[in-house]
Amino acid sequence: MFKTIKNALKTPEVRKRLIYTLVLIIIFRLGCYITVPGVDTIALEEQMQSATGTLVGLINTISGGAFSKLSIFSMTITPYITASIVIQLLGMIIPSLEKLMKEGGEVGKQKINKYTKLLTLVLALVEGLGIYISYRSSQIFINPGFITGAIIVLSFITGTAILMWLGEQITNKGIGNGISIIIFIGIISRLPSGVIALWRLIVTDGGISTAGIVTALAIIVGAIILVSGVVFVQQAERRVPVQYAKKVVGRKMYGGQNTHIPLKLAMAGVMPVIFASSFMTFPAMMIQIFASNKIGGSGFLAGLYKFSIATSTSSVGWGYSLANAIVYLLLIVGFTFFYTYATFNPAEVATNIKQNGGFIPGIRAGKPTTDYLSSILGKLTWFGAVFLSIIAILPMLMRFSSIDISFGGTSILIVVGVALETVQQLESQLVMRHYKGFLEK
Repeated sequence: MFKTIKNALKTPEVRKRLIYTLVLIIIFRLGCYITVPGVDTIALEEQMQSATGTLVGLINTISGGAFSKLSIFSMTITPYITASIVIQLLGMIIPSLEKLMKEGGEVGKQKINKYTKLLTLVLALVEGLGIYISYRSSQIFINPGFITGAIIVLSFITGTAILMWLGEQITNKGIGNGISIIIFIGIISRLPSGVIALWRLIVTDGGISTAGIVTALAIIVGAIILVSGVVFVQQAERRVPVQYAKKVVGRKMYGGQNTHIPLKLAMAGVMPVIFASSFMTFPAMMIQIFASNKIGGSGFLAGLYKFSIATSTSSVGWGYSLANAIVYLLLIVGFTFFYTYATFNPAEVATNIKQNGGFIPGIRAGKPTTDYLSSILGKLTWFGAVFLSIIAILPMLMRFSSIDISFGGTSILIVVGVALETVQQLESQLVMRHYKGFLEK
């Protein structure tokens, strides 16, 4: 990885992309500290400290601390992620939208992107209104009223629109997937506070704690094992051999080569985890926004709220945590299959192989090839889905220390997955520039 980065810095065009990406990341981090107008920062700090261990801590993990400051980026990129999920699901229900996705080409992609952005702004409006209504009675706003509320909500919507633009620019002109990079930076920005928490476990007021050292070492070793496992699964692939028959065109012979189709264990990457996380936090967010007075009760909404925030706190009890973990697992498995089959179509691959005169050894071309690829893909997807689910829910069920490790497994999956994807894209950029320079010579 370090060699790749070193070579990238030596390549002028790739270096420009890296610098451009870094500048946009800095803009994102600066925006996380710009509080929306009309907020009493002292009252806000007191309010957020009292909200520790609730949904605020979970949202802060993704936003990089932006939500606790009620910055312009408080809602992060989650409205866009939610909008993308909704559009994808609608594409499975509405025939015209499905046709646009599959047969629309570049024009279709642009229209889908336009619909996603419009829906993102609508969701940002609803969420922004909800945040203002939820915190209006907590005396953190100066002169709360229609004008103040309109300015604050507009600031939230603008922040979400800016993040959409930043993500798009990173994808088109920088390195990596812009949306994933923004989430990645938001998560790793919380790393220093985690290191401080580990240090406080070891060094206490009474001196060095032996139990704290053991706990800190266990957490570090566990994190290393998790990262190693994620890297192994993300990089592992099943290679399906493909042979192409020889063809004589004129006096020349073409084809006759042996190649393979690389099928990754975790073809969907970290997207299922991001999608599932957004779905799990959505009910708690809506309840906190529109029915905050019922959170402390014992009715259905109170139970649903406790169920949704079980990801970020253990104070709701093991019953809610276990139910949350099961639903979270099922969502990750479902989204893994959905995203995998949306990006890899066995029938289409089998048709392309047949049209180019290829075949899988021992498998007839056509439907048998489709069935064979579907069988392999199904087994790999099941393994990848179960692995992602276990890594994501493990920290939720193992709260063995005073450190806030909520969302830990999901954070590791996202950070490692995005880092690997970014490095791979960086390597592909270097290879492309290498061959381009070779051809120009």
